[in-house]
Amino acid sequence: MATILEMAAEIVAAHASTTNMTKDELVSELGEVYNALNSLEKGELAAAVEEEQGPVISRKKAFSKDKIFCMICGKGMKTLSRHLKTSHEMTASEYRKQFDIPRSQSLAAKSYSETRRQMAIDRGLGEKLAKARAARGKGKAKK
Repeated sequence: MATILEMAAEIVAAHASTTNMTKDELVSELGEVYNALNSLEKGELAAAVEEEQGPVISRKKAFSKDKIFCMICGKGMKTLSRHLKTSHEMTASEYRKQFDIPRSQSLAAKSYSETRRQMAIDRGLGEKLAKARAARGKGKAKK
């Protein structure tokens, strides 16, 4: 049977093969996996999992201009909704409720939102939408 350290190394190697990780992240994850496997072997992990998980990163640090950080795992990205569904199997509203985030707070980085807004303006999407609504309104008035 493999030792706990060998098992931890295999788990981290498998994760690192699909995810870009820095040297510090690799070392940190190896330590976390080793500790988790060690606790599991001793039967201590069940008690630790039942404890309420607090945020990994503060709300103030989670929302920056260029990235938004997941308060569950600490990963930074442009938008959070897809990450929440795929990695944590939760909706944006469940996430907001868990960490008491107001509905007015966007779950996308400010720079990403600004870029998308400018792209829509450049393409004239607002004007096209107004024309379509006006045309639809005239169509309903004739009936």
